[in-house]
Amino acid sequence: MAGRKQFDVDEALWQSMRVFWQRGYADTSLDLLGSATGLGRGSLYGTFGGKDSLFRMCLDRYVSTYGGRYERSMAAHPEDPARAIEAFFDVTLDRLADPLVPDGCLLAQAATQSATLNAESRSHVEALLGKQRDRVRAGLSIPGVDGPELDDLALYVVAVNQSLAVLSRAGMPLAGLRAVVRIACTTVADSLGRAKGAPSAAGRT
Repeated sequence: MAGRKQFDVDEALWQSMRVFWQRGYADTSLDLLGSATGLGRGSLYGTFGGKDSLFRMCLDRYVSTYGGRYERSMAAHPEDPARAIEAFFDVTLDRLADPLVPDGCLLAQAATQSATLNAESRSHVEALLGKQRDRVRAGLSIPGVDGPELDDLALYVVAVNQSLAVLSRAGMPLAGLRAVVRIACTTVADSLGRAKGAPSAAGRT
């Protein structure tokens, strides 16, 4: 049929995501994307609107793929926020140990290269990091505990999570990453314990 695309758009997006994940935005050229997808520049522009828009689509694809895993793992522990955070980190460690995907994290890669991104892509990365923080914050909900304290704890978890990707990409063995997670989970559990024991804002005089 005239005008019908003769390639799998979803597969092309997946292969493009892998290139950005491996090389980073700055070192990913249209030629590399074409080699990975088998598409010419015309098809890449016609389908995805160019490198910047394709990059944002790849970020969305990445977040939708792994975001669902984070949400399911945390949702399995609705009454135990400390365990929910352990499950959150388990998803990250499983991804970092997976030999079938590139090292590190596409979102972390994008954040470290934010200076090379245009304004729209930088804003998109910030929004996706904010979405991850909101996901963690939802898993930390404790009745009667002040919001700001848990907001800070959620930010800490996201910071550790992103650092795991950077350390992995730098060659740190999985055992070292697990040690970081162990300490982070202890910190979260201790912080939650102190928060539960502290009087609520309404009960303070």
